[in-house]
Formats: sequence, structure tokens, C-alpha cells
Amino acid sequence: MTFTSPRPNRRRLTAGIALAAAAALALTACGGDDSADGGNGDGPRVLLAVSTLANPFFIDMRDGAVDAAEAAGVELSIVDAQDDSATQANQLADAVSQGFDAVVLNATDSDALTPPVNAMANADIPVITVDRLVNNAPAETYVASDNVELGRLAGEALMEAIGGEGEVAVLRGISGLPSSNERFQGFNEAIADYPDVEVVAAQSAEYDRARGLDVLSNILQGNPDIVGVFAENDEMALGGIQALGDAAGTSTYVVGIDGTDDARAAIDAGTMHATVAQQAYELGKVGIEQALRFLDGETLDEVTVVPVEVVTKD
Repeated sequence: MTFTSPRPNRRRLTAGIALAAAAALALTACGGDDSADGGNGDGPRVLLAVSTLANPFFIDMRDGAVDAAEAAGVELSIVDAQDDSATQANQLADAVSQGFDAVVLNATDSDALTPPVNAMANADIPVITVDRLVNNAPAETYVASDNVELGRLAGEALMEAIGGEGEVAVLRGISGLPSSNERFQGFNEAIADYPDVEVVAAQSAEYDRARGLDVLSNILQGNPDIVGVFAENDEMALGGIQALGDAAGTSTYVVGIDGTDDARAAIDAGTMHATVAQQAYELGKVGIEQALRFLDGETLDEVTVVPVEVVTKD
């Protein structure tokens, strides 16, 4: 993976301020053109900008950030871009005008957010990117799971389920996002040693459950003999399970990525074979922690990796 190098430290807060446990937490969940409200607490003012809170994965990420902020006395505001890059760009512009001390960013789009992130750099507002990179823009650190490893582990789990042979479909994420490209790369690396496996379709379902249902339904019309489905996130996997009906977990095996509660319930029910959990709660928590470390004068690593694990019924 290619990452933008972090900027040198430009500001410092005392550890006492950064860790003031008595400071207030201001939490705002905003969408559309709404602006973040930093509140009136005594701790550093941090904005968490989330791509969407319609996805359980990002809700878990938010919860991790909230808990970390409460523990450290951070004055936290949260904005929800509802998967719209223009909305998120406006939210980041508001963050500059409101003078936030730091922004923890889960980007809607790796290219569309380049100008507003560069504007924050020019305004001396440090940015911590979480789960998704922003291309050609500086970040103090990138907090993420190894997406190539996620795809590789998912591919290995699916190969085990189908016995290393048969037709497979792939539900891709949002076109152009590094997370989707890297997960697909890891999956292809995992299946490269299985000549009897054929990927008959690989189509974007935009990380969305309803799109996963529609896309896999269409794929199945022309490919009724599919024995395996790899979805680049759990939401698409769950939509795919709906499309498969009784075949899910019996004649066709589904593997996703994220480790959401709904995915774990589907694994327990036997309709989903496995998910690769990337611990969304930890991503949010670590994002806030890394922002505080930077504000306290520490030099951060270019990439902060959060471990992953394969979850099966066993």
C-alpha cells in the first residue's frame, strides 16, 4: 500500500489538557449541510467526520471514538456525510472556520477529499485518517487494518469452505476506493493457487446491503452454479445472503469483511460462512488516541495498524 507521509508536528498541548478527565464531551450527529458544534468544554476540540452512520461498521467506529473521547476529556463533535463527498467537503471547510484542534477523518472518497484536507493542512489543523486514505494530501497517521490482508484471509476462508473449486462471485466496494482495490488484490492473491476456481463476476455493490441483494440477484441469473461469494464488506455479504435464499450456507458459501454484529448472527445461523473482523470500535478509539498523541507533541508512525481476525462458527 502507498501512504502519504505524515507532516512534522506543528502544535503541542500539555498532557494535562489532553487527558483532563473532567472535561465535557459535546457530541453532535450531523448530516447534510449541518455544521459540527465543538461545544464549550475545556479539553481539545476534535471533529470526527464519518462517511456514513447508516452502516453498523461506522456506528461501531463512532462508539469507539466517543468512549476514547470521554475517557480523555476531549470535546468531540461528530458529523455524518451520508456517503456524500460534497457534504463531507463542506463539513471539513466548517472545521477550518471553527478552528478545531484536530480532525479524525473517515473519508467518503479518496480523491474528492484531497482539496479540503489540504486546506486543513494550510490552516495547521492536523488530520488523522481512519480506514480510508485521502490521496495526495497530508495526514499525521493513517489508522487502518491491512486491507490486503483482509482480502487474503477472506479468500482463504472461502477456499476452505468450497474445497478450492467451483464458480465464485465477488461483490466489490465503492469504485476507486483503495480499501476496495486492496481487498480485491488480497483475495486474488489468496485464490491464485486454486486453478479450479473461476471468478465469474466481480461487480460493485457500493458497500451497501440493498445493492448487494440486487447485484448478486442479477449475477445469479446468468451464473446459477455459483458455490462461493466474497463480499468486500459484511453489509454486501448480508444482502447477498438474501439473494441466495436457502442456498446460503448449504450449496453456496459467503464470506465478508468487518465483523459486524449482524454478520456474526448470520454466521451463528449458518447462512454466512465467515467474516474477517477489522474491529471498527478499535479504529475509532485509536483514531482519537492518535490525535491526542499528536497534539501532545509526539511523532506518529505513518501507518497505525489495528489487528484483524477471522470469525467462523467454530
